Amino acid sequence: MSDETPEQPRKPLSEAAKRALAEAEARRAAIDEAAKARPKEINGRTGPEPVRYGDWEVGGIASDF
Repeated sequence: MSDETPEQPRKPLSEAAKRALAEAEARRAAIDEAAKARPKEINGRTGPEPVRYGDWEVGGIASDF
């Protein structure tokens, strides 16, 4: 027996949902592009900035503030 469950077909997204997802992706791309322009931090933490999307994220756990 397989442990995999068949994927349920997804409900089609509305135009408003598609627009919202596109806007969110554009905002994230702009934030990531701006982060590349910042000077490199010396003796700082490794990896991406923990507040890059307005949430504090460490170890995959995000908290809104």
